[in-house]
This record gives sequence, C-alpha cells and structure tokens, in this order.
Amino acid sequence: MPSGIVYLVGAGPGELGLVTLRAKELVERADVLVYDYLVHPDLLRWCKPECEQKYVGKKAGFHALPQEEIEALLVKFAKAGKTVVRLKGGDPFVFGRGGEEARTLAKDGIRFEVVPGVTAALAAGAYAGIPLTHRNTSSSLIFLTGHEDPKKHEMQIDWRSYGPLKNTTLAIYMGMGHLKFISEELIAGGMKADTPAAVVQWASLGRQRSLAGTISTLPALVEKEKLSSPAIIFVGEVVRSHDQIDWFEHLPLFGRRVAITRSREQSSELREKVEALGAEVIELPLIRVSAGADKQTLADIFLEFGSYDWVVFTSANGVKYFFNEYNRLFDDIRSLGLLRFACIGEATARAISEHRIKIECQPDKATAEALADALIATESLDSAKVLLVAGNLNRDVLVTKLEEARAIVDIFPVYKTEQTDLTQEPAAEDFREKGADAILFCSSSAVQNFSDQAKSLQLRADAKRPVAGSIGPQTSETMKKVGLPVAFEAKTPSLDALVEALVQKLKRA
Repeated sequence: MPSGIVYLVGAGPGELGLVTLRAKELVERADVLVYDYLVHPDLLRWCKPECEQKYVGKKAGFHALPQEEIEALLVKFAKAGKTVVRLKGGDPFVFGRGGEEARTLAKDGIRFEVVPGVTAALAAGAYAGIPLTHRNTSSSLIFLTGHEDPKKHEMQIDWRSYGPLKNTTLAIYMGMGHLKFISEELIAGGMKADTPAAVVQWASLGRQRSLAGTISTLPALVEKEKLSSPAIIFVGEVVRSHDQIDWFEHLPLFGRRVAITRSREQSSELREKVEALGAEVIELPLIRVSAGADKQTLADIFLEFGSYDWVVFTSANGVKYFFNEYNRLFDDIRSLGLLRFACIGEATARAISEHRIKIECQPDKATAEALADALIATESLDSAKVLLVAGNLNRDVLVTKLEEARAIVDIFPVYKTEQTDLTQEPAAEDFREKGADAILFCSSSAVQNFSDQAKSLQLRADAKRPVAGSIGPQTSETMKKVGLPVAFEAKTPSLDALVEALVQKLKRA
C-alpha cells in the first residue's frame, strides 16, 4: 500500500480571496478534505468530484469531533495511501492546534507538510483599519488566547503582567467569553483605563462588525451590541486609527445581506462582484445545471457538423457543455471548419473567446429578439443551416424569427436546468431566519423555481423582507407573472449592470 500524505493547510480568515495559491492547488488534488467551521463554503467547490469531504467543525462550545478523533482520522486516511488536506481556519500554527496534529503525524511516521494561512488577527486589523504596529505608537505585537477559563490555574495567562507594557499591541484570540475579566485584570496590572481597545467580529466577511472604545468601556459596549465569537480583541494605541482608515466598512454594500439565486456552477462570479462591495451573500441555488445532450441527437449533429453555416449560443452554459462534448469527440479545433458563431451577452461571448474563436454576430442588447434581428441583418440566413445550442428551457422566439427569415434551424439541447430542493439547505434556513436586504434573479427559470418553492423559503415574522432585482426584461416579465414585485432592473442584461442597479437601490443617503 503506497504511503499517503497530510497537508495541514491554513484556509485564512474567511474571505475566499485571502486563501493562498498553494492551498487552492492542494484542495484541488485532495483525495480527502477534512475541514473546520470557519472555512469558506466556496472553497469546497475546488475539490475534484471523487474527493471525500469530512466536516469536523470546531467552534466555541461545540466540536463535531474531539481533537483526538480528528488526529486519528488523519492518520487513518494517510495510512490508506490517501492525499489528505486538513483545512484549518486562519493559520494552522496560530491557536489552531496544528502543532498537536503535526506531532501526532510525526509520531505515527506519516508524511506531512504545513501550509501557512492568513491568521485572523492580521485580517481583522487590515479589514477594520487597525494597523497592528506603528512606528510612533506600537513597536511590538503580542498574540494571546483568552480561551482559558480564569478559574483554572494550569496554563492560565497572567493578564496583569501585560498591563504595564508600553508601545505594544495586544491581539487576543478567543477572548469574548472572558472579555470583562481580561479588561479588569489588565487595568489591575497597571494599564490605563482609557487605553484604546476594539473588537472585530467575522473579519473580512460581509457580516463583519467592529466596535471601538477603551479597555474599560469595551465589555459593556460589546454586551450592548451583542457581539460574540468569532472575534479578535485589539488593545493599544493603534486602535485610534480605526475611525480614519476603516476602508472595508465604508464600501457601498457593507452591512447588507444579498441573496443570489443562480445555480452553484454559475454563482461564483456574481458572488465575487457583490462581496467585493462589502455585502454578505446568501446563496440560494434554486436551479441546478447539468449535462443533458441526448446521445442520438449528439451523433446526428456531429455527423453533419460541416454542413452548418451558423452556430448560435444563448448562454455560457451552452458554450461549456457544447465544447465538453466537442472536445470528447474531436482532438483538433480545426474540425469546426468554416462555421460562423453568434451569441447573446458578454458572459457567453467571453466563454466562446476562451476557445480562440471569433464571434461574428453579437447584438448590443442581450435578448433573443435582438440576436435574431442581428442575424437577419447579416443577410445570410436564406436557406442557411443554423445550429442553436441551448438548454431544455430555451425560448421559442429565436427559432421562430430565424425560420421566418428562411433559415433551417436545428436545436441542440446540451444542458438541462432543473429545480433544486432547498428544504434542508443551510443557506435557505439562514434566509428564512434572517431574510435579506435584496434578492437577485438572473433568469426566468430561477424566478419560477423561487415561486414554486415559496413554502420552503417563507421568511419568519421578524426576518428582513428583501427587495427583488432582475437582470433584464425577460426575467422581470416572469417576476410579474408570479406576483413578485420588481424593485429594480439592470439597464442592460449583464451581471455588472445588475450589481450597479443593486448599489443604486441599497445605497445609504
């Protein structure tokens, strides 16, 4: 049996963009992924389909698995010859018990590698405008854990010894449960009661909250605002910078909750755009997109492929699944021959361009009607053979208009769009409990599925009722048909325009 290897990998503070390239590479290669509570859910999508995923969620007051069992799990999979990635929030060697896991692996003769990550204090300082060091006020930085029970004497931190320190920043992990005790002990040790102090909760994410005061006032402020773990506590003069350089919490969508309803395969681009503006995103994948080409249709189409004049794509999904089938059957892009390509929308155009293919017809307006008019304007459709690459829910209007222009149209459904079941989806439960400021719809099928699953998405009485945004006229029309008010619509059917409309709708006066 070949020996396996374990990678102890830091997954960063939460924001997906702060995960290292090395971490991404290893997640993509893993046979087994063992991950914690604070790992960004999108990171799990990097796994190959056959990867076995094991959640061992560790958060304050709850461990899905005891530490000893987690270590035994790593040893078990490695001895079975697996490539194991152990994902830990932040950095594995900064209050992450990575050292304990490494010792166990070394003792059992298991090969392992440690991959650093951005630890929570670094992210919390950066995203809350608190520089951890400053040449005029703080020349040293101390990481501490406030997790230990003050009533226990073993391993207890002598907080009073840190009271007299000058020109020093204290970054305290896992201290929210003992904040009042820590504050009192620091002051008892000689720290001035008006020393600046702050708490940063959920650092780097759209749900981040920060609160600044002094070491004496901070416990009462935290209790009043109901801040809790996960959070970092900062103590020191550098906290004074918070009000001046707190860039993240001034982003246009900061503090807003936005639900997006694209399929999981398509949601990442929209999610990134909305999160980059500071929002907290709730994914409600109302639809699932998968390959759907019929074998007989596939054979018929590719047997007479060279006879077509135009290939028309109406979505990026169509491009993806068409070329999946094409590349499976042909090993040379030149097998496409002298085909001309047309498409709707910038996302579809980008997907085609990735294959180094020139697009000869793309209307300014991303609608089926506009594409039909643009193709007709080329004066090339009379008796021309057109292959329309589509999904199982494609509209008839494009086919009708092309056939009226005397084109011979064959429809090639290469993917299918199906409704997902959100009943047991954690994100759906979050949506039901808290609601959102806005919900975004990018297709008529998502709108229809939202309407069909209204009971499983019904908001609780005290949840925030979101306003609904549409990517374009067709989606808006479906929203009106199902009785869903359209609060805003993108000026053009694109993700960028939809996000711009969202910002305009939610911006604060």
